[in-house]
Amino acid sequence: MEYIFAPWRKEYVRKISKMSECIFCRALKMKNDKKAFILYRAEKNFIVLNKYPYTPGHLMIAPYVHLSSFDRAKKESTDEMADLLKLSLRILRKKYRPHGFNAGMNLGNSAGAGVADHFHLHVIPRWTGDSNFMALVGKTKVVIEDVETTYVQLLPLFQRAKLAPS
Repeated sequence: MEYIFAPWRKEYVRKISKMSECIFCRALKMKNDKKAFILYRAEKNFIVLNKYPYTPGHLMIAPYVHLSSFDRAKKESTDEMADLLKLSLRILRKKYRPHGFNAGMNLGNSAGAGVADHFHLHVIPRWTGDSNFMALVGKTKVVIEDVETTYVQLLPLFQRAKLAPS
């Protein structure tokens, strides 16, 4: 088995573990969706851009309720989260034309969750040949678009979006 070490992540992981306030709850308290990079508010969940994206369009879907356990969340909330995933995939596919997506959750600190106390779903557009290897070999992350630009690009699409009826 080959191991790839990423010691530069230690500072980030330590910083996250010392955070006194949940980033999702803080974003909601801001009452300023643009400043918080909130793209869409549904009944039980919201969509927010990741401020430290792997790629342009890297967003997260999180419930309004501060809850660490996905399996303890109410069905209405998790069903809506799945609908928001579908909506996000449609919008990201239309705007960025990625070759694929990573979508998933890191549940718990040992699973890699940067915010373990408030579960959330990552949606990451991917392109064949994208440069995510740079973080491993060069201690450098290459993202071709800043978060503010991504927000401006995606917001109108989410504003016009409607969730499919249940």
